[in-house]
Amino acid sequence: MHFPPNSKRRLFFWRSTLNCFSDLWQVLMVLTILCVALQLLGTARQFRLIGQPSVKKQNEEVLGPVTAAFDPDQTDYHLFQLRNVKGKGLTSEQWWGEAIEPINKNLDTIPTGHLPSTGDGIIAQNGYNLATKPPLPRGVMEVDFQQPTTLNQKKHIPRTPIHDHPTEPFLLLNHNKSGTCYPKNHIVFLKTHKTASSTILNILFRYGDSRNLTFALPANMYSQLYYPNSFLSYFVEGVNPRRVTEFHIMCNHMRFQGLEVKKVMPVDTFYFSILRNPLSMIESLFTYYKEIQAFHRFKTVQDFLRDGGRSYNASFPSNHYARNILTFDFGLDNSAPADELELNKLSTSFIATVESNFHLILISEYFDESMVLLKHVLCWTLDDVVSFRLNSRSEKSRNKLSPEMAEKVKQWSSLDWRLYQHFNRTFWQHIDTTLGHTKLREELKLLRARRAELEQICLLGGGAVEPEQVHDSSVKPFQYGKAVIQGYNIRPGLKSNTHDLCQRMITPELQYTRAMYTKQFPDIAAKHKAKTAASRHYRVS
Repeated sequence: MHFPPNSKRRLFFWRSTLNCFSDLWQVLMVLTILCVALQLLGTARQFRLIGQPSVKKQNEEVLGPVTAAFDPDQTDYHLFQLRNVKGKGLTSEQWWGEAIEPINKNLDTIPTGHLPSTGDGIIAQNGYNLATKPPLPRGVMEVDFQQPTTLNQKKHIPRTPIHDHPTEPFLLLNHNKSGTCYPKNHIVFLKTHKTASSTILNILFRYGDSRNLTFALPANMYSQLYYPNSFLSYFVEGVNPRRVTEFHIMCNHMRFQGLEVKKVMPVDTFYFSILRNPLSMIESLFTYYKEIQAFHRFKTVQDFLRDGGRSYNASFPSNHYARNILTFDFGLDNSAPADELELNKLSTSFIATVESNFHLILISEYFDESMVLLKHVLCWTLDDVVSFRLNSRSEKSRNKLSPEMAEKVKQWSSLDWRLYQHFNRTFWQHIDTTLGHTKLREELKLLRARRAELEQICLLGGGAVEPEQVHDSSVKPFQYGKAVIQGYNIRPGLKSNTHDLCQRMITPELQYTRAMYTKQFPDIAAKHKAKTAASRHYRVS
């Protein structure tokens, strides 16, 4: 068949074009297959990691005849003690007669964040009404608690993936190739509830404030990073996708989500958190969050535990405080399965997730030991980690649980209990590797002596006072729930530098967060202050 010259050229053009598209399609197919294969390999690797057995329990027979005399929940601590003294040639009886360093009990710190559904019109320090929810940043979808479910209904909450970002061995993070130690300034502290975390927050604020470091603070001058919503990068004031801002420290309350935190913090950031024994924590939670639906109808925490969760409804606002709150804070699903085998598998995977995201987990019951370890890991000084206890409850509002109730807590908050058991073991392993028994005892004495010295220098009366006895309202701790939160008075007549140090050491969480916000964002803080003042004037008029 004869084609005109122009027709031949057009036919050749279209054939060439179709051949190119065919080649491109084949390339795209090959790339798609490669991507799917890589995803399958990654999934298989995760399942293999999840299936690995956790660290085996240390041999409790080492303790010999004295084991029965110990609180079984402190076995790991005593194993550490005995392992070190036996290295010095002491017998078990000699060790038993030695004075063991006092355990830092009653470090019951109360988070000063406020609940969205309770408060009955109380105005918090940041100007928000506790009976209403603070505004979320634009585009944030609120956690939906409005669809009630019964305890037996299965919740469909996506689980946090294992190994968001594998961490390096924490002992190597603050050393260069020559072994020289240098201070860590890029830090994420997951501030958990009821774990002495407010005291650590003050330590981090003081450290960064004195060195003009930049904090990843909550947007809109809020006191928390929009907890209990899972953290998103734009919850942080000053985050802008069009420019890079170096944030040094993130430490306000949040529900952890590692991949989003990594969008804000530098790659060399040190991640740490702190846990507390759920057996003592439940009583503290009950006292502070008494008005949430889970606790409200019960007169005592014992009554709540005897109920066995029959009236518990996980869908109500703030009821996550009542069960496996530590698991929830780490961004994990806090609903525990009833089947023991499934519970063990789930807790093993959760522990692997926490270990993959955090370099170090501290223990509240051993707060001073935790600060000594943190000092070495971060390459900080003694004065960097010395502190006064903040947001601590008065003895008036404390109650101790019986052994029977303690067993009920282990069953009720089973995920938290397993997290605590595991990281209580690893904590003493880190102590053993980093310091050893002799060095630990020496540094504990130095830390406690420095704290006692500062208490005599700074504090009128040398210690904490009841909230109604705090003279300066600007450092009066926020009171909430049934808890009575103690505060401090500064000794008059101090020199300017000493007064400033003492003032920083007693400043509660809400006030220090607001102060750092004003320092970093003075214009925004001024507008917020004016808006709050206008709102209060409108209500009065």
